[in-house]
Amino acid sequence: MNKPSVPMRRREFIAASAACALAPTVLTARKTDSKEVILGDGKYAYRINHDWAQLPEKYSWQTTHNVAVDKNNNLYVIHEGREDQKDHPSIFVFDPEGKFIRAFGNQFQGGGHGIEVREENGEEVLYVCAYQQVKSFAKLTLKGETIWEKYAPMDSGKYAKDEDSKRAKIWGRDRFMPTNFAFLDDGGFLLADGYGSWFIHHYDKNAEWQSCFGGPGNGNGTFNTPHGIWIDRRGDEPVVVVCDRAHHTLQRLTLDGKHLQTQTGYGLPANLDSFEDLLLVPELHARITLIGKENKVVAQLGDDVKRITSTGGIRNDEKQWLDGKFVHPHDACFDNFGNIFVAEWVATGRISRLESIS
Repeated sequence: MNKPSVPMRRREFIAASAACALAPTVLTARKTDSKEVILGDGKYAYRINHDWAQLPEKYSWQTTHNVAVDKNNNLYVIHEGREDQKDHPSIFVFDPEGKFIRAFGNQFQGGGHGIEVREENGEEVLYVCAYQQVKSFAKLTLKGETIWEKYAPMDSGKYAKDEDSKRAKIWGRDRFMPTNFAFLDDGGFLLADGYGSWFIHHYDKNAEWQSCFGGPGNGNGTFNTPHGIWIDRRGDEPVVVVCDRAHHTLQRLTLDGKHLQTQTGYGLPANLDSFEDLLLVPELHARITLIGKENKVVAQLGDDVKRITSTGGIRNDEKQWLDGKFVHPHDACFDNFGNIFVAEWVATGRISRLESIS
């Protein structure tokens, strides 16, 4: 959940676990006498449940992508879905016990990707973005009614002719494939075009395009797949953090896109969330990383990096998934109490809940 008015609560892998110069402790899973699986230790101990969400039989998991929590601790899950199943919703909602509440978002089916909850004028709303043939971003009510939906910002000059009107799976640096949002204090927001142009677009509080920064490059203010984005408010000044995924780094920038710092040592970092002094980084290379207030890695949970990066086909074979280990964390978020939800990029989808027991 991303609320700007209060502190946030929420080509090969280059030896990510060894590359962290800050030398974090890798916290491994253990089973208790009651067969519970505990990740981590001390302040960073979590009881994991890989089967928390209870999905009705009439629906199916279809490659889970992103998650967000509202102030009532309900969880919103978006999956990519299948383009040929237009009657199947792309967004599922679960109560704090994991029970299904409702589903909607058929319009994003086949391209569902980013989802965030934001409070505006005392009311919570959803921000959703979709790639592939959908190529749009939208604001919805929590029950799924569309407030507005927008397409490629042609005023930016970054996109091919008619990119805002053609609904086709055409990839490239002149295409629009948005992946996620970060919310500004003035009511505006940043939108990461993580699979398309690789630019970060700035919109005002009326969802009108203002400017952009970034674009393709080798780092330090330019990107290779800027997949996740967040406003880090844990310090004295807010900072934009971008998951520069294919570079295996986090880039920290000013609100207008000037490069401040690059943090290395990650394995395809995908998204971000924060809670109190912690920054949460799901890595597609099979782990969840927690960063403390001083921007030092304090814990890495569910680490299965070596096996996942050396063995193919695991994402498509549930029999190879291990309790207490992650396959491909694509997104993760804190709930209102510091528990963690993890969505994994696996063929049948998976939502795990990490209950804080510290």
